[in-house]
Amino acid sequence: MSTPLSSMALVFVASFIGSFGGVFLKAGAHRLDKTNPLGVLRNWRLAAGVFAFLVSSVFFVMGLREGELSILYPMVSLGYLWTLVWSRIFFGEPLTRGKFAGLGLILFGIVLLGLGNR
Repeated sequence: MSTPLSSMALVFVASFIGSFGGVFLKAGAHRLDKTNPLGVLRNWRLAAGVFAFLVSSVFFVMGLREGELSILYPMVSLGYLWTLVWSRIFFGEPLTRGKFAGLGLILFGIVLLGLGNR
């Protein structure tokens, strides 16, 4: 069984959407009221984060239908690429050599797994 490009594209989209889930969860976490635990129910940013993760899961499941799990699941780690970008843009987090090195290793691993598909 080989993994079609359409399955890879669906998982790529899932990783992109899922990365926004993390952004919204962090933004929502910054606005939590420690004195009111039920305030979490009215925090639209947290709800948006959960929703983004749910939507990304739908795309991931659609991609899994026709593809190999051993190829597609590691592609989810592309979310780390997006998260690195969003954390810089939305939260001003620093881009360090260590983060780029880790990201490079992740991308290298994905390429190696992709080569194993042939």
